[in-house]
Formats: sequence, C-alpha cells, structure tokens
Amino acid sequence: MRIVIGLVVAIALAVAGYSWVVLHWSYSTGERAGWLQKMSHKGWICKTWEGELAMVSMPGAIPEKFYFTVRDDAVASQINAAMGKRVTLHYEEKVGLPTSCFGETRHFVTRVTEVTDIPLAPGINIPVPVPPVAPSPT
Repeated sequence: MRIVIGLVVAIALAVAGYSWVVLHWSYSTGERAGWLQKMSHKGWICKTWEGELAMVSMPGAIPEKFYFTVRDDAVASQINAAMGKRVTLHYEEKVGLPTSCFGETRHFVTRVTEVTDIPLAPGINIPVPVPPVAPSPT
C-alpha cells in the first residue's frame, strides 16, 4: 500500500514540477503589432483572458488574426483600455502546457504598448493628432 501511495505522490509531484517549468520557460518571445479587435474573460472553471489582434501587412490587405491569452489582470485591463487602437503586444510562447486551463492559445501577452503613428509604407508615417493643451492662466 505504501508503494502505491508513494507512486501516486511521485506522479503528482512530477506533473506539478513539469507544469511549473513549462509556465516559467518560454519557447519563444516576440512582438506583434495591429489593431485590438476582441478581448473576453472566458472559461468554465479556469477563467482566462482571450484576445484577438488584427494584423494588416499593407493597406487594403486582408488582416491576419493573432489569437492570444493574458494571465495578468493588470495587462488585461490595459488591453481593454486600448480596445480598437493600434498596439504592439509583447508575448511569450509556451509549448507543452498540460491542459487548456492555463489558456486557449500558446501565446501569452505580458506587455502592451500603444502605437502613436500609423505607417502607410516604409518611411511614410501619419502622426496621430494630439489634442491641444489649454494655456495655463498666468
């Protein structure tokens, strides 16, 4: 009986250790730029933030969609605040996660940056207008 209990405990520790290593190790990291299109908090038991970024290589082209997962609520709130805007998402790709409870995709976003100019072609940028600041009374 002790052998069976020891075997079960060893398997549980191995699965927990494997999950920890996979969650803290990245297969790849990178950035994707595009327009935030969708963000939702979903799941039956394990709720995760799942999003969609529309990436356009050139004006008039059909956008490619980049699906991503966000585990940090602070990053998810920044993404929700930037909904519909052009952004750059920094992500880490995790390979070998044991269940979909950690997220529906392999791409986990860790940081979001709003893009302030819209490139039309190499070397041609249209700056996003900044609202004027009212002069301070002196």
